[in-house]
Amino acid sequence: MIEDRERNTGRELLMILVKAVVYLLLVYFYLNRPQFYMDYPRIETAARALAVFLGPSLAFSVLRLIIIYWYIRKHRFKKNIKDNFILGINRIVSILNTAVAVFALTTLLAIKPQEFIFSVSIVAAAIAVTFKDYINNMINGLIIMFSDRLSLGDHIRIGDHEGKILDITLINMILQNEDSDMVIIPNSLAFSSVIINQSKQNTKKLSIEFDMALENGYTPEYLEKHLDKVISGFADNVVPGGLTVKTIAINKDAVIFKVMVLLKHYDKLKERQIRRAINTALIRLSARLKGNEEAVKDAMQRQ
Repeated sequence: MIEDRERNTGRELLMILVKAVVYLLLVYFYLNRPQFYMDYPRIETAARALAVFLGPSLAFSVLRLIIIYWYIRKHRFKKNIKDNFILGINRIVSILNTAVAVFALTTLLAIKPQEFIFSVSIVAAAIAVTFKDYINNMINGLIIMFSDRLSLGDHIRIGDHEGKILDITLINMILQNEDSDMVIIPNSLAFSSVIINQSKQNTKKLSIEFDMALENGYTPEYLEKHLDKVISGFADNVVPGGLTVKTIAINKDAVIFKVMVLLKHYDKLKERQIRRAINTALIRLSARLKGNEEAVKDAMQRQ
């Protein structure tokens, strides 16, 4: 299930306040060293480790809130806006909190900083070699998050996949296609592929490729006139004169055509209805010709 990213400023402020109170309490105990610290050294070690984590984490939370507040005010967005920039900031804060938590763990385990840095360097090198594809995905994911060319909710096409962007994680981009299926695409593939963002266009193109037998004699002009009548009932959704038929290829026995329809705006339900109407009309055209051929054959047999 995809996490709900609608922001709750009140909850964020409450969490910052709780962190601040706990951190100040830990600092007070650290400076005054109460008696139970003397009696139970492990409690003091655990409190120091928690303070090591809460200090930077509190700073990250405050800085994150300030940056997001400034970003929303600058662009005059709603407070509960879902945006790539905010998503990217949240991911970076999560990564920083994880790094601080690991450092706090070394304090809890009483590991010397020099030994920790040396161990981390070796582990980081091993991870970089072993999980380079994952690291590449994470970097590409952050780049996509901070890009203004793709946003949550955009309807895009990547290769053979088309759908609405539901989520962008550090590893994958998640789309919802026309069948309401979730399509998971690695960030590295999305970053290196040609992406058509239909939501950033003033109009959306609906395209259908089909082939007709060469002996039919159908021309692009005839098909345009015929299909124009078919979609006349969708005038509110189709740009006037926005239907065109192009010849893609002429083979030995068939001609490959492509129908393109310019839509005024993206409407998943209307697009499906228009596509179905065009497909039905093309099937009937083929069936009509086939019926004529069978009638001719019957007449010839009777003769």
